Amino acid sequence: MLSIPGIPNLMAATPFLAIRFGIPGMLNIYGALAVAGAICFFLLIKPAPPRPAGEIPERELFLEGLKHIFKIRVMIILITIFFIGLGLFNAITTWIEQMIAPRGFNIIQAGTLGAVLMVSGIVGCLIVPPLSDKYRKRKLFIIVCIIFSGPGLIGLTFANSYWLLLVSGIVLGFFLLSAAPVIFQYAAEVSYPSPEATSQGVLMLSGQIAGIMFIFGMDYFRTESGSMTPFLIVLIGLSLFNILLSLMLTESKLIEFVED
Repeated sequence: MLSIPGIPNLMAATPFLAIRFGIPGMLNIYGALAVAGAICFFLLIKPAPPRPAGEIPERELFLEGLKHIFKIRVMIILITIFFIGLGLFNAITTWIEQMIAPRGFNIIQAGTLGAVLMVSGIVGCLIVPPLSDKYRKRKLFIIVCIIFSGPGLIGLTFANSYWLLLVSGIVLGFFLLSAAPVIFQYAAEVSYPSPEATSQGVLMLSGQIAGIMFIFGMDYFRTESGSMTPFLIVLIGLSLFNILLSLMLTESKLIEFVED
């Protein structure tokens, strides 16, 4: 299943485009859209925001900041949480068609499920981070997102009815993806004075590494019938472990610098 980050409807469109234009034609269409998106980015995106939130001193340089990050206990916990969370999301969206096919779902339903995951995640990102800023809480919202993403993952693993599968996708996408912006901001605050780009880069790198590992894991532990349930159960266990890790976090001390 092909998806392009930031354009969730393409996950639902992929099966139709592949059937209508073939794989080469579908890739040409996506390539043209990618070029158009890049042009819009360079024409419309400003090089820097007007000013940062809050009046805080200058941050460290990259290498000093990187060393500082790995000396912070909370950051190690946060990197582990992101490793598991982004890793399982990348694995699920990569194998989504093969994951649900043994339960009788077709490619069109898989594409729709992928789009539902992404759209609900975008909605979550519009709701949860502003609430985190408003109530001046990071740890609480991270814990809530991790806990409530669990039922969504369980539903994707075992659901045999399509409506339950879609509801599970909505729940997983909303809570799992909406946790990411909160975690990024939390990491920038607790790792200060390390650069924000460094803390976010470390988190993304850990998640991408996990994604590769989990993608191969889901394929390697696939049963003879094609079911990926055994490794999905492993991911459920890792999600429960993430809950325990999130309880070990401490609240950010720089959250008062965040603007409403």
